[in-house]
Amino acid sequence: MGHDHSHDHTDPPSDPALRVKALESLLVEKGLVDPAAIDEIIETYETKVGPRNGAKVVVRAWTDPDFKSLLLSDANKAIHSMGYTGRQGEHMKVVENTDTRHNLVVCTLCSCYPWTVLGLPPVWYKSAPYRARAVSDPKGVLAEFGTTLPKDMKISVWDSTSEMRFLVLPQRPEGTDGWTTAELEKLVTRNSMIGVEQALTPERLQARESNPTA
Repeated sequence: MGHDHSHDHTDPPSDPALRVKALESLLVEKGLVDPAAIDEIIETYETKVGPRNGAKVVVRAWTDPDFKSLLLSDANKAIHSMGYTGRQGEHMKVVENTDTRHNLVVCTLCSCYPWTVLGLPPVWYKSAPYRARAVSDPKGVLAEFGTTLPKDMKISVWDSTSEMRFLVLPQRPEGTDGWTTAELEKLVTRNSMIGVEQALTPERLQARESNPTA
């Protein structure tokens, strides 16, 4: 799959990024900012605030066949209809996991990522090992995330670019008939929408809620 970028992602951080880092260091040095608080804020946007938009999109697809059809045929229109618009999310394609195919998203040259529905990209998504191994050894990468697939399951790896970003539509877990929208959204994680994991089963959700630090 082609990967056309208009800039070199091996360059040092941009001047604004360096200025932000310098300002952060200065504030920490003067005791005005707690680095742990900064990390917590970033973690919140990486795993809680941003991905909740994507979870709402996924759950609507699980519960509304017409919306699911639109999402798979014209992701931009479907996602925009829910009010999720903005930079890094203008050109979207949604790929569906099935009983015979599992989808995995990577950006092999940098870290193109659908911020509109997933928030900030995790550090591992931007790392060179993930970007390389997701293509060369996708089953190995999935195993490291605790995701074991049937031997005959086909894996499709999608390479995000500045022109097209991908979102995985995970399968709805069994045993969730009659669940409310809010309950279903708890099953959808950021990692399941990248494809390194599957949506949480009711049992895994219960275990996570009973031991949130695990």
